[in-house]
Amino acid sequence: MKKRLAILLISVFISSSAYSAGFDEIQPADPLAPKRLPDNTIAIPIKKATLTHNDIHNQYVIAFNRFIQSNVKASYRDFKILIETMDNNDYAYMRMAAHMADLGLFNLCDLAVSKIDDRALSDYLVDDMKLYYYPAKKLRVDDEIYLGEVFSNIIYNDQSREATAELVKNTNLMTESDYANYVASLGCLKSNDIVDAETYINTALKMNPQNLNYKKLKAEILSQGKKPQNAMKIVNEIKAQNLYTDKFVRKTDSIEQYVLYKSKKNFSEKMYHLGYYYYYENELSKSVRTLQNALTTKKKLNKDVYALMSRVYFDMQDWDKAHDTALKALKLSPKEPLALIVLGDLSFRNKDYKSAMKYYKASDGNHKFTMISTLKIAETYEMLGKQNKAVELYEKLVKNYNACYYAYYKLALSDKTKELAYLKKSVAINLAFKDGWIDLGRVATEQQNYKDAKKYLGVANYIDENDFRYYYYFGLLAKKQGQDGTAYFKKSLSLNPDWELPKKELNL
Repeated sequence: MKKRLAILLISVFISSSAYSAGFDEIQPADPLAPKRLPDNTIAIPIKKATLTHNDIHNQYVIAFNRFIQSNVKASYRDFKILIETMDNNDYAYMRMAAHMADLGLFNLCDLAVSKIDDRALSDYLVDDMKLYYYPAKKLRVDDEIYLGEVFSNIIYNDQSREATAELVKNTNLMTESDYANYVASLGCLKSNDIVDAETYINTALKMNPQNLNYKKLKAEILSQGKKPQNAMKIVNEIKAQNLYTDKFVRKTDSIEQYVLYKSKKNFSEKMYHLGYYYYYENELSKSVRTLQNALTTKKKLNKDVYALMSRVYFDMQDWDKAHDTALKALKLSPKEPLALIVLGDLSFRNKDYKSAMKYYKASDGNHKFTMISTLKIAETYEMLGKQNKAVELYEKLVKNYNACYYAYYKLALSDKTKELAYLKKSVAINLAFKDGWIDLGRVATEQQNYKDAKKYLGVANYIDENDFRYYYYFGLLAKKQGQDGTAYFKKSLSLNPDWELPKKELNL
């Protein structure tokens, strides 16, 4: 449960609707989350909030609960105190910055960004946030809080019509602020006023034509209009942008599937794209249920449905169903690339690397999956002892794809001269990539940079408190500093009894 809560806090921009604020997954119904508090409760004590599973999470949830109650002034104050008083940790600041941008609290986002020390870790995220969310004109804090209240009432309090009607009366704000027009458009869409929704989003885009969040909303509006095919033109514009962080790239894929779901007329096609949308939103059980409803008598669609189902089952670690549904897809279409990749992943998991290579190479050549199949082939070459071929492919991947964090990670491990820089690139692209954080901790320990080593390893532990490598390297860090690391080595060995490194430290 603690792991799940940690993941909920650190996940960025995952929403249950195409225009939600991205925090629907953190709800008071969670038995470990604090209940909504009355306005006169002191939410956050002025003390250092540490990067632990409960500390930052609990303080964040209190502030967020106030936001969804439309008590944004108090919420803003609480978020500000949290940012200013939590332990110095670039990872925590980056996550807070991302959450604040998602809620439209851009001044607080700037505050969190200003506290980040290592720009090598944060520049990709900051650039993507600004391209995706930031208004053309900086808002005053009072206006930002007011628009936050309107946004809250639209998204969380079922008052979209009333809140939007009040907002559009504020002619000065509507004339000056692109973001105000975005919020008005959002409110109109929630009220099923498609005409006014399009009018306001067009105004926002005229004032800020590069904002991808505005384009996303326009695509959704168009998908519900008379010419839904025009929505895909907007989606293609969004996907053509040079986004670097894994979460934003995944977000654009999610947008594409949502618009296709809204645009299609055929029920089975709608369910297929909705299932894909849920997959990108990491709602795997919901994805499977939806895809089951997409099955039809049409062979052409069923092969795609089965292939995607096999991917979802694999990610759910239901290996038998992943295998069976991948075979169903290949029976309908022997060259279906996603099903081949899944069968390759199953073989790789079973250490049958020759079979894995056969499947991966068979999937290669399909443009949509080129990056994935190339990455899989490179990793399999490594396992087959062909390191030079693997490195050649990893270098090709980092040259051709912005968001291929795993290729940067693998190159870091193969070249000491690039190790630190490429490890930082890997986590800068995907901040939830714990392998990168663990190896950053290892490198910092080797370089006797113990302060950074503790921070890097702490992030890895925050992401997954049961990773055996964390305990080994933290024990090593303790030993390097003249402390006893025995308990950490024992914990590492208990989680992975076959790992030799902690055995060596324990003289076993």
